[in-house]
Amino acid sequence: MPELKPILLVEDNPKDLELTLAALEQSQLANEVVVVRDGAEALDFLYRRGAHESRNTIDPAVVLLDLKLPKVDGLEVLEKVRADPRLRQTPVVMLTSSREESDLVRSYELGVNAFVVKPVGFREFFDAIQDLGVFWAILNEPPPRRNGE
Repeated sequence: MPELKPILLVEDNPKDLELTLAALEQSQLANEVVVVRDGAEALDFLYRRGAHESRNTIDPAVVLLDLKLPKVDGLEVLEKVRADPRLRQTPVVMLTSSREESDLVRSYELGVNAFVVKPVGFREFFDAIQDLGVFWAILNEPPPRRNGE
């Protein structure tokens, strides 16, 4: 049986982080949720650098990526992931409070799988995160890895 892939959550807002983790936990997903707080740390995790150098070699089932991040913003993280043959098929969901059309357009130009505006209401946000977790970690069927990737 294949090992469960982790969910990578890239979020710098403590309240959004707490709520997202609670919603994922309530979904009863068996996947580990790895939390990083900025874009640089997300890239370190994905590329197994720095503090994440010795992590398991299994890439995430999905990256839940905030748009506005310290150090390296979400669009730059997305751009690097999509430019890398080893990571390009990893699903990335932009999870943001931005309602700017330019952010939406740019995210899709760079190859985001989904763009979700964080709902303002607690219940709506909670439900959205639960749905995302279940879809990407359980329901989505990713393409098979090719040799060398």
